[in-house]
Amino acid sequence: MSALYHAALYHPLDHAPSLWAETAGADPIGAGPLEGETACEVAVIGGGYSGLSAALHLARFGIAVRLLESGPIGWGASGRNGGFCSLGGHKLGYQAMRARFGAEQTRRFFSVQQEAVALVAALARDEGFDIDAVGQGEYIVAHGPRRMAALAAARDLYRDLLGLPTRLLGRAELAETACHGPGIHGALLLPIGFGLHPLKYARGLAGAAEAAGALLHPRSPVVAWRREGGRHRLITPSGSVLARMVAVATNGYTPERLHRGLHGRTLPALSNIVVTRPLSAEERARHGFTTHTPLYDTRRLLYYFRMLPDGRFLFGSRGGLRGAPSAASAMHAWMTARLHAQFPAWREIEITHYWRGLVCLTRDLVAHVGQLADEPTIYYALGYHGTGVAMAGWCGRAMARLIAGAAGAADLPAPLAAPLARYPWPGLRRCYLAAAYGGFKLADGWR
Repeated sequence: MSALYHAALYHPLDHAPSLWAETAGADPIGAGPLEGETACEVAVIGGGYSGLSAALHLARFGIAVRLLESGPIGWGASGRNGGFCSLGGHKLGYQAMRARFGAEQTRRFFSVQQEAVALVAALARDEGFDIDAVGQGEYIVAHGPRRMAALAAARDLYRDLLGLPTRLLGRAELAETACHGPGIHGALLLPIGFGLHPLKYARGLAGAAEAAGALLHPRSPVVAWRREGGRHRLITPSGSVLARMVAVATNGYTPERLHRGLHGRTLPALSNIVVTRPLSAEERARHGFTTHTPLYDTRRLLYYFRMLPDGRFLFGSRGGLRGAPSAASAMHAWMTARLHAQFPAWREIEITHYWRGLVCLTRDLVAHVGQLADEPTIYYALGYHGTGVAMAGWCGRAMARLIAGAAGAADLPAPLAAPLARYPWPGLRRCYLAAAYGGFKLADGWR
């Protein structure tokens, strides 16, 4: 199997037709496609947040590093996500994490999540690039009145297990301070996180990595990988690089046949976004939208949404099992209908952009940083479960520290350091996803 989805999702000719690509400005990044034969200490595969962060921090260690990206820098999820810089990197849940790894390791993982959000802000500040940061914190919205009990339990869990104070808002209070709509019944406000322009962040990381000495090669897909003695030869359409170590940071776009040690260990899933034209103050007031803080709801197939700095409204959701161009048209219509159902006063507002991309799931529902057991010179950082804007950069830095010998596996929380497990019968992964979606739809109908 060459890919789980239609080939159209994997053509890295240019950026997705997103608002981000339209507003990020000119793309000056990269040394150009890899040409001819060369060598380096570490080759990074993947030019998104994880790979760029790894390249930046490896270069800061004085390590010769080249990064290979199939398309333009930030072409994958890093250039097309919703811009939620938030706690993330897993779908396991803290209660399940505590049951599996213990309270101490769960708290260590939570500390990493907080550090990851702070790292994004620090990199932008210290390296001097703009990410259009807006909002403070993140709302988890109850999509039905019965979901408020679950949010109250989550409030207690954040307080008692993780030491994080949160604020539970009823429907009326949320309407006064943030927004209202027929599918909004209250929310839990987390004090950590903000919104950003994802492609500006990716390009800022790239500029910082180049300034530190990393060589970035866009439009350089790895088409073959072989061992030459104790080193790795990565072959692209117009060149090759011989490296002592390889850092894999391909997340949901990991090619099925990139390396046998990675096959069947990730499950990409489609996420979709629509964006409206800028709303006037009167139009925003129809749903009481007074916040730029990002929001997502309690659905398993969640809705996520936020007001952008220029007044446009972004609305996203998981869904889709094919990835064909014809399926994109149907999903565009479905997303439009969901937006109108959630915010009916905006039915006449023009939708100007629709795009989609792949998030990455793992078998145990947590992100992973580590190295292959039988190929210890191959490292990886991936599996952010659709919430990797912050965690991906932290994990890329963690991978760089492992490679440089500045940290070991014991320095990582146990959930991140756990072995990256293969899905049973990997060819059935999309069937597993279809079954999960069916169950999620039933669960989401219980409000």
